[in-house]
Amino acid sequence: MTDRLKFAGFKIERLPTAECRARVTLMSLDGTKFEAEARGLTSETGELRCAAQAALLALAQAFREPAFELVGVKAVRAFDATVVIVSLGVPGQRGAPRVVGSYLTERDAPRGAALAVLNATNRLLVRSRPAKR
Repeated sequence: MTDRLKFAGFKIERLPTAECRARVTLMSLDGTKFEAEARGLTSETGELRCAAQAALLALAQAFREPAFELVGVKAVRAFDATVVIVSLGVPGQRGAPRVVGSYLTERDAPRGAALAVLNATNRLLVRSRPAKR
């Protein structure tokens, strides 16, 4: 049995203030929900960063360590599809190896950014137990 979290929900809102708000919901096997929200600029890159950051904040609720920070996120066309790639680092550890995750999407690149974060971290976090709330 694994302790991986399930991607339970994603929502992005484009606000009239030229900002976006992304909400990511993760769920543990026992049904505990971890939900986080992030804000960013309404642009292609801004929405990707916002969604990836919301996923990282939800993961931080579920797992105390290791902590991750968003180094970068990008959507690229490859193999006749859009691939969202994220690069994550460990805060305060200069020279520490980065982890990279990707997600193939056609319609919703911000959602793909959130899923790419999970793909980058799932093998590292599977051995840990979710934190008790």
